[in-house]
Amino acid sequence: MAIHKILFASLLICLLIQSSHGATKERLFSDLEKSALEVTATPSRVGEGVVLAAGIDKLSITWKVSSTATKEPEFKAIKVKLCYAPASQVDRPWRKTENELFKDKSCPHKISSWSYDPAVKTAQSFDYTLERDIPTGTYFVRAYAVDAKDHEVAFGQSTNEDKTTNLFSVQAISGRHKSLDIASVCFSVFSVLALLVFFVNEKRKAKIEQSK
Repeated sequence: MAIHKILFASLLICLLIQSSHGATKERLFSDLEKSALEVTATPSRVGEGVVLAAGIDKLSITWKVSSTATKEPEFKAIKVKLCYAPASQVDRPWRKTENELFKDKSCPHKISSWSYDPAVKTAQSFDYTLERDIPTGTYFVRAYAVDAKDHEVAFGQSTNEDKTTNLFSVQAISGRHKSLDIASVCFSVFSVLALLVFFVNEKRKAKIEQSK
C-alpha cells in the first residue's frame, strides 16, 4: 500500500513539473514586441579589427523604452544579456538560436537586471566590464522587458534584425598567467644550471679517481 502511495505521489509531481514546463514552452521569441527597447553598446576600444579582451575591456551600454512600445504597462523589470552573433554560432549547437525561449541558447551571458520604473523616461546608461569567462566570439547586446511573472514580453538589441551591424569581437583569456610564465622560465634556467653543476662535479670526481 505504501508503495502505491509513493508511486502516485511521484506521478503527481511529474505531472506538475511537466505542466509548469508546458507553460514555459509556450513563450516564443516571435511573440515578443520587437524594438520596444532602444539599445546601444559602445566598446571601450573601437576601430577596424579591434578585438576586446575578456576581463579587461568594457562596454558602455545605454537603453530606453521606445516611444512606439505598446506593452510598456506590462514591464516590471529589464534584463540585459550578451548574445552570440551568427558567425559565432556556426557548428556550435550549444549556442543555437531557438524561437522557443526555454530552448534558446544564443544569449547565455547575463550582464545586469533591475526593476523597471515607468516614471523614468530618460535613457539609462552603465558600464560593463567583460567577464573573465566570456568565450572568444562575436557578440551584440540584447535587453528584455519582463512582466510580473518574469516572462519576456518585449526586447531591443544593439544590432539590426539580421544581427549584422554594430557587432564586436572578444578574445577569451588564455588561462595562462604572466607569473606562471616567469616561474616556468626561472625553473628552466635553474634546471640547466643544476645539470651543469652535476656534470662538473662528476667530471671532477672522475679526475680524482684517475689520479689515485
